[in-house]
Amino acid sequence: MPQKKENPSTELNRWWSLLSRFPVGRWIFSKLLGLMVPYTRSIKCTVLQFEPGYAEVLLYDRWRVRNHLGSVHAVALANVGELATGLSLISGLSPHLRAILTGLDVRYTKKARGSLVAEAKCTVPEVVSEVNHPVEATVRDSDGDTVAIVTAHWRVGRIPGPAQI
Repeated sequence: MPQKKENPSTELNRWWSLLSRFPVGRWIFSKLLGLMVPYTRSIKCTVLQFEPGYAEVLLYDRWRVRNHLGSVHAVALANVGELATGLSLISGLSPHLRAILTGLDVRYTKKARGSLVAEAKCTVPEVVSEVNHPVEATVRDSDGDTVAIVTAHWRVGRIPGPAQI
């Protein structure tokens, strides 16, 4: 009989709890996350904090994430912001729930240069039936200036059972 795959939020929480206490644990966790979410791997970010309702993600300024103007590309900013919102939300979800991104709004407020940190705080909603839940992330540069504000719109609901698929 095939073994049931673990819920991604449960799996990520378990890996974070195990790895984050070691000096290179956050880096290893971030690499594992990149294996789970291949597109996110493309920006090579590092998860700094991951707990129910809160996440911080570091994006280094590198040639691969730059645009033709010499600053961090708008889509890289959207990606790191979306990742922070998703982590802050799913870290608090019970194992029978999932979150699916349904929309993304990004406001760019300043050219992004240097190391950037996306910070997302949210309350994890009570879910009886599917609910739309916006989560905001602020992306700041090393001076603490906001370079982008990302609002991710998540649909949170129960994971369908075999009869519901």
